[in-house]
Amino acid sequence: MGVFTYKATDSQTEVTGTIAADTPRQARDLLRERGLVVHDIADYQPERQAASGRRPRVELRPRPRLRRGARHHATDFIREMSTLLSVGVPLLECLETIARQHRGRFQAAILLIRDRVAAGISLAGAMREQSDVFDELCINITEVGEDAGTLDISLERLAEFRERSEQLRGRVSTALIYPVIVTTLAIFASIFLMTFVVPRILEPLVEQGLPLPFPTRVVKGLSDFLLSWWWLIALGVFGAVSAFGAFLRSPSELLRWHRFVLRIPLFGDLVRKQALVRIAVVLATLLKSGIVFVRALQIAQRTTTNLVLRDALKRCETAIVAGGEISEALEETGAFPPMVVQIFSLGQQSGRLEEMLDRLATAYDQQVSSAAQRLAAIMEPALIVILALVVLFIVMATVLPILEAGNAIQ
Repeated sequence: MGVFTYKATDSQTEVTGTIAADTPRQARDLLRERGLVVHDIADYQPERQAASGRRPRVELRPRPRLRRGARHHATDFIREMSTLLSVGVPLLECLETIARQHRGRFQAAILLIRDRVAAGISLAGAMREQSDVFDELCINITEVGEDAGTLDISLERLAEFRERSEQLRGRVSTALIYPVIVTTLAIFASIFLMTFVVPRILEPLVEQGLPLPFPTRVVKGLSDFLLSWWWLIALGVFGAVSAFGAFLRSPSELLRWHRFVLRIPLFGDLVRKQALVRIAVVLATLLKSGIVFVRALQIAQRTTTNLVLRDALKRCETAIVAGGEISEALEETGAFPPMVVQIFSLGQQSGRLEEMLDRLATAYDQQVSSAAQRLAAIMEPALIVILALVVLFIVMATVLPILEAGNAIQ
């Protein structure tokens, strides 16, 4: 969805402004529905509007549907808002300035937020209407900052959390991307050899009626199966993926899968610590912003993707509401390492839980980075060796009958 400026007349009065729509034709139709006579429609150009000193109003339209990449833009938006507010720029001017730095659907979303704020709605309320861009953590911290009069500080903490989370995901993804590439290349290389190279080399030998060694018979059988039943293999892969997707759509089965993932050697420990880093940072950020612990725990549950840890946080919340201790509630769930339980216990006793959670997140962040590097260091040579063995077996299976045929001629 784009943003367009327009010039129109309403009861012989000239009207100018901006409107969010997918195409200029749709924008013109929307304006005509309002009883306006449209004279001009053009793409919204913030630089030109800023130079003329005019502030067009944005017509309220259904919020634009944004891609997942908009969440990355949301982090930039929060950081820029914090910077502008900290130097004394009014809220509406902050939104207008930031809107000029973005394009497309995200710009339309910011302009809609600005329009809602100008109409008297709080920034948190306007962000809540853009739930596909801003999650509950963003909205709650913004709301607390507005109520306390420390919006710039709250947004700065929020920006630091989101940037830290993106860096953590980036390190893990970077460490694992090489094994994924090697595995993909191994699969495609094997398919290419089995379907194009092997049949052309073995066909003359088969026509001559020469006996084939056992490795060659194995490779030829696999090659013939791929060429004859490739559609069945593709159908089987599609069916397996679909069945797995249906399996994960069930909450009970998804919980079982998440529990299985946590038990995988090396990888399970990496997933658990990555989730604990996020939980610790979320809780620390919310507590620093003045949100009570139980409410912070509820928000942390919604930001935790692993259902095992989410269920543990839910049980912890229930125990705390009933009057139990934080550390005892965490220990009873059995989902948190003793170090985490001890940190919560000491933090509760000393009244410095936020500070200790930050230290816990830093420690686990370093462990996640090291674990990801170790996992990649183990997987890379193992995958290379497996790829080399597969290719070597295929090559030897095609070379052996040729060598035997040459020896028989001699």
